[in-house]
Amino acid sequence: MIKIILVAGARPNFMKIAPVLRVLRQDYPDRIAPLLVHTGQHYDRNMSGSFFDELDIPRPDYNLEVGSGSHAQQTAAIMVRFEEVCIQEKPDMVLVVGDVNSTIAAGLVAKKLGICLVHVEAGLRSGDRTMPEEINRLATDAITDIFFTTEKHGTDNLLREGKPSEAVHFVGHVMIDNLFYQLEILSKNGPSPEMKRFKAGLPRQYACLTLHRPSNVDRRKDLEPIVQALQDISQKIPVVFPCHPRTRARLEEFGLMSGMREPKDLSMPLEKGLILFPPLGYDDFLYLWKDAAQVLTDSGGLQEETTALRIPCLTLRENTERPVTLEAGSNMLIGRDMDLLRKKVESILAGEFKPSGVPELWDGHASQRIAQVLSAPEVVLPTSRYA
Repeated sequence: MIKIILVAGARPNFMKIAPVLRVLRQDYPDRIAPLLVHTGQHYDRNMSGSFFDELDIPRPDYNLEVGSGSHAQQTAAIMVRFEEVCIQEKPDMVLVVGDVNSTIAAGLVAKKLGICLVHVEAGLRSGDRTMPEEINRLATDAITDIFFTTEKHGTDNLLREGKPSEAVHFVGHVMIDNLFYQLEILSKNGPSPEMKRFKAGLPRQYACLTLHRPSNVDRRKDLEPIVQALQDISQKIPVVFPCHPRTRARLEEFGLMSGMREPKDLSMPLEKGLILFPPLGYDDFLYLWKDAAQVLTDSGGLQEETTALRIPCLTLRENTERPVTLEAGSNMLIGRDMDLLRKKVESILAGEFKPSGVPELWDGHASQRIAQVLSAPEVVLPTSRYA
C-alpha cells in the first residue's frame, strides 16, 4: 500500500486536488492510501471552506491553519507544521499542485525528509521572475521526482531543464476534470437561489471579471487605469466582479469604489454597470461565467477553464505560463494596454472573435492517467530519512 499525502492550500488547489483524490479513493483503495492536508493558506470560508462541500472533498485529515502573512511567514509556518505531519504519518509520496506557497513549502519538507515528491501541473513557465508564482514553480520543479504536465509546453520546459524523460508524464489537466464534473453537478443541483435570481436579471450578453494579482492591484498607478477602463466597458455591458479581499482593500484605500454597484436585490434588472460581489463559491461563479459573453481576468485557472469551454478570455497580464490557451485561440494577452482592452471587448460583442479549439488531452480524464502512474508497480520510491 502506497501512502500519499495530497496538499491543498489555496483556492485553485482544491479544484486540482478534488478529481485526483476522488479517483484514488474510488479506483485504487487496495493500492493507494491518500491523506488530505489543508494548509489553511486561504482561511476565509468563501475563499476556502465552502469548496470542500461544493467539490465533494471530504474534510481534511489535517488542517494546518497557517492563515495569512508575507510569503516568508506563510512558507515557514507551513513547513514547520507540515514536517510534523510527515514525521507522524510517514508517507511514501507527497503530491503538490500548482504554484502557491503551499506547493513549495510542502515540497521542501518532503524532499528534506527523503519523501518522493509529485508535482501536478509541473513545467509551466511565464518567464517572469517578478511573479511569486514563477519562483514557486521553478523551485518546486527543481526538487520534484515525478512530474505531471498539463500541456506539451510544460513537458518541453522540463526536458530542456534537464529533467529525466521517464519522470515526466503528459496527462492533461485535472482542472478540466473538475470543471466537467462540476458542470454535471450544477446541471442537477443548480446554483444558490440568490445567484439564480441575479443571473435571471442579466441581459444575454454580460462579462465576468476577476482581478487579484499584486502587479495589478497593489499600486494605485496600476489599478486606477484598469478601473477606468472597466467603468467604460460596463456602460456597454454589465461586468460581474466577484472581488478578492486583497483587491477590495486596495479599491477602498485608493478611493476607486465610486460607481461600482453592490446589488442588495439580486433580482433587479442589471443592464449595465460594474457589479461587485464578495468572493463566490465555485458553483455560483461557474454558473455565472459559463454563459458569459467574455471573461476578463488575471487568473491562471480561468484562462484554462474558459479555453475548455471556448469562451473568449482577455487576460490582464503581460505574459502567461499557459501558452496553449493562446494557441487554442480563446485567450488573448492584454497587458496594460487599456485601449486594447476596450477595443477587444467591443470586438467580442460584435461577434468578431474567431472560433477556438481545445488543447490535447483536456478531456476530463487527467486524474485517471495520474492515478495509473502513481499506482504502477514500477514506481520507485526513495528511502526516506525516517525509514
